[in-house]
Amino acid sequence: MSKMLTAYCMKTKEKNVPMQDAVISKTARGGYMAQGHDGKGNKMTTMLGEATALEAVKNGVAKKQGW
Repeated sequence: MSKMLTAYCMKTKEKNVPMQDAVISKTARGGYMAQGHDGKGNKMTTMLGEATALEAVKNGVAKKQGW
C-alpha cells in the first residue's frame, strides 16, 4: 500500500495528485472521506474504503476527525 493518499484535482484536471495535510472524516452513510490540498492551494476531496482510511491514519499520513 502506498504511504501517500492521492486524489483527482478538479481545477488542474490531474489524476493521482498527492494529497497534503489530509484529514479523514466519516460520512453520515458510513463511508470515509479524505480532504486536503495539493500544495498549490487547490482543495481536494476523495472517498476511501475503510481499510485504506484506517491504514492511512495508522501510518500517520492523515489525521482522523469526528469518528
